[in-house]
Amino acid sequence: MKDEQIIELFNSRNERAISETQAKYGEHCNRLAGTYLQSREDREECLNDALLALWNTIPPESPRSLFAYLSGIVRNLAKSRRRAAMAQKRGGEVQIVGEEFLAILDDGSDLAAEFEASRAGKVINSFLERSTETERDLFVMRFYFNESYPRICKLTGFTEGKVKMTLSRMKQRLKDELRKEGFIV
Repeated sequence: MKDEQIIELFNSRNERAISETQAKYGEHCNRLAGTYLQSREDREECLNDALLALWNTIPPESPRSLFAYLSGIVRNLAKSRRRAAMAQKRGGEVQIVGEEFLAILDDGSDLAAEFEASRAGKVINSFLERSTETERDLFVMRFYFNESYPRICKLTGFTEGKVKMTLSRMKQRLKDELRKEGFIV
C-alpha cells in the first residue's frame, strides 16, 4: 500500500492504518530502534509508541513522507529510551553516532537552545542541499539512521574506505561552513 493511502487511512481514523504501517515499515523501525536499544522488548515497545504517536498526530499533521516521519519518531523515542536506561544504569554501552557527530557543534555553551539548534539545522540542511545525491545519502544513512559502515557498504556497493573518506570530507566542509556562520566547532 502506498504512503498516501496509509495517510488517508489515518485521516479517516481507520485502524487498518496501524497494521498497514507496521507491515510496510515494521522491520525498518525495528532495525532503526535496534541501533539504540539492545532489548527486543524495548524495540517492540518503541515501535508501539511510534505507531501510537502516528495515530495521535495524523491528523492534524500530514507528512509528505510517512517513511521519514515515522523514522524520526522511532529514532527520537529510541534515543530517549536509551538515555533513560543509561541514567538508571540498566543499559549497555552503545555508540550513538548522531550524538557523536552533533558534538562538533558543542563548544561548551548552550547550543541546545532552541534558536541556535534551529539555526544550526538550517545551515546543515542548506549544506546537504548543495551536496551531491550520493553524499547526502551517505550522510543521512550514517548520521540520521545510524547505519554502520559495513551496512552502508552493503547498501551502496561502495568500499568502506570510500564511505569513510566521503563522510570525513563532508564533515570537514560542514565544520568550515558552521564556522563561517558563527558557530564555534
